[in-house]
Amino acid sequence: MTPAVSIIVVAYQSGHHLETCLAALERQGFTDHEIILLDNASSDGAPQAAVAAHPGVRFVEAGSNLGFAAGVNRAAALARGAWIALINPDAFADPDWLETLMEASETWPAVKCFSSRQLMADDPGRLDGLGDVMSGAGFPFRGGYTGADPGPVAPGEVFSACGGAMLVARDFFLALGGFDERLFCYCEDVDFGYRMRLIGEPTLVIPAAVVRHVGSTASGGPRSEFAVFHGTRNRLWVYLKDTPPLLLWLTLPLHLLTTALLFLRHADRHEIHAPWRGLMAGLKGLDVALAARREAQATRTVSSWTIARAMTWNPLDLFLRRVVIKKLK
Repeated sequence: MTPAVSIIVVAYQSGHHLETCLAALERQGFTDHEIILLDNASSDGAPQAAVAAHPGVRFVEAGSNLGFAAGVNRAAALARGAWIALINPDAFADPDWLETLMEASETWPAVKCFSSRQLMADDPGRLDGLGDVMSGAGFPFRGGYTGADPGPVAPGEVFSACGGAMLVARDFFLALGGFDERLFCYCEDVDFGYRMRLIGEPTLVIPAAVVRHVGSTASGGPRSEFAVFHGTRNRLWVYLKDTPPLLLWLTLPLHLLTTALLFLRHADRHEIHAPWRGLMAGLKGLDVALAARREAQATRTVSSWTIARAMTWNPLDLFLRRVVIKKLK
């Protein structure tokens, strides 16, 4: 029988967290689902061990490291559910996570994408994110990241959903081209949400749908060079790709200023190497970004003003990583 939801987990060197993730998914109160585990050629043996412990999981071996974006796309193409739920292999869903998201899909049947409340696994009193935010400077961030969990919050609009714990209509995801595989990993979820915005499709955050995420900095450690490199490169590409022409020229000074301030912060922390390589790779690949821009802007059906209203223009929101949830219309 065709399940209502296909839960997709893309793994790469995920270690013992993967088994915990799958165990939490099998405890979901909403049982009309399948679980697809796509492994990007891990060498730690964790995917094989996890599948042995959870034989009901559909196991797909990519054969090489496709990256998160292409991994999700391949799994989505194999999925049988009308909805796909994405969750990171180091994120652990509360038992009612999927049920809560599916109830939201019934409450707002016109909405095609939903985000979750992410708490830090080692400190559940702090947020890992409550929807993604896009600043007027063209810098995306996870709302509330590392801040105190605000407690009960009403559902509302966010700029985009975090790919670490989201629900999206499968046919819509595939029709929009899925994640941009040129990004490999990092910012592919923001890019997808931005492309949704360009055609007038909103994203709702459902704060009652909770996962607990380990992440690279959940214990206060520095982000890896891999993450900083791809985050820096992809942030530039997404800005150039998705920002409508009028907003691009209006916000370019802000984007350049914010980039300079961020690099000063990196330099003060003696971690300039990775972001510099990311920036140089982004500039070197401008042809990639511009080709992607032509594709994205050709789909746009809404005004620059509509896009601007979905952003935050308060600089403190960016620098303090505040939660920004707009009231439902």
